[in-house]
Amino acid sequence: MAHILSIGTAVPPHILPQSDVVPILTDALGHAPPPRLASILTNTGIAQRHIAEDIGYYFRPRRASERAATFERVATALWEDAAQDALTRAGLTPADIGTIVTVCTTGTLTPSIPSRALQRMGFAPTTRTVPVFGWGCAGGGLGLSLAATLADAARGEGALLLVCVELCSLAYDHSSMEKKDLVALALFSDGCAAAVIAPGDGPNRLGPFAQHCWPDTIPMMGWEIGDTGFDLVLSRDIPRFVEKDFAPFCDAFLAAQSLTRAGLAEPACHPGGGRVVEALAAMFGRDLPATAAVLRDYGNMSSPTVLFILDRLLSNSAPGGEPVLVTALGPGFTGTAALVHR
Repeated sequence: MAHILSIGTAVPPHILPQSDVVPILTDALGHAPPPRLASILTNTGIAQRHIAEDIGYYFRPRRASERAATFERVATALWEDAAQDALTRAGLTPADIGTIVTVCTTGTLTPSIPSRALQRMGFAPTTRTVPVFGWGCAGGGLGLSLAATLADAARGEGALLLVCVELCSLAYDHSSMEKKDLVALALFSDGCAAAVIAPGDGPNRLGPFAQHCWPDTIPMMGWEIGDTGFDLVLSRDIPRFVEKDFAPFCDAFLAAQSLTRAGLAEPACHPGGGRVVEALAAMFGRDLPATAAVLRDYGNMSSPTVLFILDRLLSNSAPGGEPVLVTALGPGFTGTAALVHR
């Protein structure tokens, strides 16, 4: 048993208004994108996004080593900012943390980001660091599950810090200008969220959790290794998948807790994109204002996004009442669900 003490967030300073996407692509392509594609790019439910560098950076030739250097600089700064925000909100110091779990799928560092931050931020040298790679957009939900399990297992050793950091904008190579690259440019963004998790019962109690990986769905989402780094794999069938496969999974999870969709507070759902939000809203039979607002203001940051949404929901609601269902979909193709009891 574990509970959330606080959530902190951080985003890079460069802002990309969604209204600039088609002009940027027109300039990069040398001609306007086809009308149907332009319609897709402008109907994402996004107003703006935060990205690691100015837009010109992404259209200059870059070696993998240059991407890695930018990731180290920007991701480390976001990690430390979000971690400090969460610690301050919880009324704790780095010395109060016994374990750090870091979730990231858009870059890697060895030693890991938390290992580099221990001395600089004042964490104890005995702090356990657990870097996790490969969960993608499901990382926020799966990270909560892992964090709660580890916090419960390490009672008496301090609180746990979960940090999800992604620089999606660095992962994509826009020089190829394939359709998937154009969609990535229209959807994905950068950000970081941190949560302080404490063992035992308390406000914002976590659990239970569930995860399901569907067979024969590997091609739906993930990375391929290209000449300059990661290349995106992304299916257009995810909205249909929500209705056909994810809804029964969520219903079975809720039924095991003697709950139904109608017996929930507003859910915190990783949004994916505008069409995915529409599919999730149809599934729950209600609008998802917090999910839609985070997508509108920040875009799809991958793993941190659902924690941004959960922070908004927990900050704007009184304790008690119906539980909050946290959901996310990611590579595998994997679905995850968790309950937060107010």
